[in-house]
Amino acid sequence: MSSIRRVLVTGGAGYIGSHVVRLLLENKYDVTVVDLLKENGGVGNRWAVPSAAHFVQGNCGDRSLLEKLLPSGQRFDAILHFAALILVDESVREPAKYFENNVVNSLHLFEYAVKSRVPAIIFSSTAATYGESTQTLICESEIQNPVNPYGASKLMAERILIDLCQKKPTKFVGLRYFNPAGAHSSLEIGQARPTATHLVNVAAETALGIREKVTVFGRDYATPDGTCLRDYIHIEDLSLAHLLALKYLENDGESDFFNVGYGHLYSVLEVLETMKKVTEVNFKIEFSGRRPGDPERLGADSSRIQKVLGWKPSHDSLDEICKSQFAWEKKYRATFF
Repeated sequence: MSSIRRVLVTGGAGYIGSHVVRLLLENKYDVTVVDLLKENGGVGNRWAVPSAAHFVQGNCGDRSLLEKLLPSGQRFDAILHFAALILVDESVREPAKYFENNVVNSLHLFEYAVKSRVPAIIFSSTAATYGESTQTLICESEIQNPVNPYGASKLMAERILIDLCQKKPTKFVGLRYFNPAGAHSSLEIGQARPTATHLVNVAAETALGIREKVTVFGRDYATPDGTCLRDYIHIEDLSLAHLLALKYLENDGESDFFNVGYGHLYSVLEVLETMKKVTEVNFKIEFSGRRPGDPERLGADSSRIQKVLGWKPSHDSLDEICKSQFAWEKKYRATFF
């Protein structure tokens, strides 16, 4: 494959997308970001996109917008697709919304890529495509049987990508994230939602006094302390996986899917106790019933991405993740509220 320089990043004003955009710019890529932005129903923030990137406000599933992104006769060398709805509990309440956004919009984008002969696609997928597993750590060959509409929508998008790229010049890498958390080391970007939904973010908000307490959903799972087990990955290690995936395809790597996680399982209570320790705040915890759509455990066997892409994590520490998230949350609240 020829050199990849001009890239399109969908959802590049969001949490993961904005971190990857920064890394791409640092590595001299020509970056165009497409994002709906928060004011138009998305979750992205315009301030999260560096001025060095080209910015287009819109829906990445809009065929007419896609056709206008580059002048006739030109093309992107790669598309990195982050734009998606990601809240498990919301997907259970509003499944149609998730299939419309995560499946239909992805279909339109992937069709555009193949039609335009874009050489490479990096797809933001999720461990939620696996559902429940009997394995402590899940490898990529595990049966995919999602237990919520979010995971189902991402699995459908994966299958669309596989089918559309068969016998076509477009190759892809799908990255199945486990639980991204933390913020950029500069503290210039991080997860910026008015109300947090992910555990590490919720814990940081509670340590700051923004919330009165953290509610733990379920204490009767077959785990050491009865709460769900998850594999948390620092956002900067996750960002690096995307850069390596681009280089892998540039070096004629075959289309494939890779898990991205550390393979360390922490319970909900372990995460909360770690946040208490690093912040020195003994915030309140309460217990409630299980939440629909939550698998008992999700942990990554990431040996393939380490072997094939050469991915080597640098921030594999729950303490570091919690410190990073707390520092970002303090700055975010002081700056935007």
